[in-house]
Amino acid sequence: MLQERTGQEGRARKQFRVAMARHQDEVREAQRLRWKVFGEEMGARLTTPEPGLDIDFYDAYCEHLLVRDPDSGEVVGTYRILSPDAAKRVGSYYSENEFDLTRLQHLRSRMVELGRSCVHGDYRSGGVITHLWAGLAEYMLKSGHEYLVGSASIGMADGGHNAAGIWHAAKEKHLAPIEWRVFPRCPLPLESLESAAAPVLPPLLKGYLRLGAQVCGEPAWDPDFNTADLPILLPLRNLNPVYARHFLKRP
Repeated sequence: MLQERTGQEGRARKQFRVAMARHQDEVREAQRLRWKVFGEEMGARLTTPEPGLDIDFYDAYCEHLLVRDPDSGEVVGTYRILSPDAAKRVGSYYSENEFDLTRLQHLRSRMVELGRSCVHGDYRSGGVITHLWAGLAEYMLKSGHEYLVGSASIGMADGGHNAAGIWHAAKEKHLAPIEWRVFPRCPLPLESLESAAAPVLPPLLKGYLRLGAQVCGEPAWDPDFNTADLPILLPLRNLNPVYARHFLKRP
């Protein structure tokens, strides 16, 4: 069980709290934030049984990591976590809707999937995502799993040119070895896009790459979210030593 943590952030030195959702009401708080960010802010087409909440089939099998503002009690950041055992029960990882993960088959028993990451628009200075990563690190240490898998979403308001530029830049420095390659089911049409000369990386993707994550293949196009999703794999043994000392308490 993840222990609740606190940490300071911002000029007001807020004591943000990070912990796993303990009951369904707390899961609904995460789903409400996701609706606000993905549905209202990003304009995603969310298929959900309850408007105002982003609910999908995988939620019931996932653990939900929450960061709260201690003053208001509001959930201002969230991740959902799908363990290998839960993925086995549900029948797949969420990522398998977008990518063929056959080459990661041998990692499945040690591979945790991250998804639905979002931070409230008023709290995107970097501190909230740092608290989420600290919570993830504690989860990984306690569970003993060795790999994090997921995708980093890139907005396509420009038609995908920035996403194409990010892919071409990332594959030069961060491409995973061939045995870890995955393949998009609905590929971004890279051949018809002009790669942005100076692509702008979303903060989450930039953070993943700084941690030591590798890009496992070309981006998929998600028409419901209108994003290009770049597949990411982070072996904990490759974690940047600076972050390993900070998050995993390694010497």
